[in-house]
Amino acid sequence: MCSLDKKTRTPTLVNETFNVWQTEDLVSGFEAGGNDYIRKPFSMEELQVRIQSLMKITSGNKSASSTQDSIKLGKHTTFHVKKQQLIYNKTIRNLSHKESSILNILCKNINGSTDRKEILLKVWNDDSYFNSRNLDVYIRKLRSYLDNDPNLKIITLKGVGYHFSVE
Repeated sequence: MCSLDKKTRTPTLVNETFNVWQTEDLVSGFEAGGNDYIRKPFSMEELQVRIQSLMKITSGNKSASSTQDSIKLGKHTTFHVKKQQLIYNKTIRNLSHKESSILNILCKNINGSTDRKEILLKVWNDDSYFNSRNLDVYIRKLRSYLDNDPNLKIITLKGVGYHFSVE
């Protein structure tokens, strides 16, 4: 049976050891989230083709922002996601991995609010007090990097999170 992990959008292959597939087994597998099955005996070539097909399907489900190489922020600023660089008027600032991750999350919701807890869970996998203070430091650093462009602002929304304003 083959299924797609709902959290990570990763396909999961399950090899059943039944000698004979019963209809009830197939139905329960599909109800559990499976989207394909393969009958024994099967060739390695058939298995490889099915895996490649699954990978094509799941890679097509990625959002545009997660595969985007650069994001234009205002007239003079560009954020290169993969290079982890913030460029303002040809001045390049290299970002740390955490800075880049936080800015990328904010960029996915430009001119909208982003929940503080969402950032903590995505970047640190934990929303503890200590990581919350770390987030404050990284937000302050990102604000200082964005100060050069008056059209970009990270605004704190008390009790909610942040609003990334791009004019």
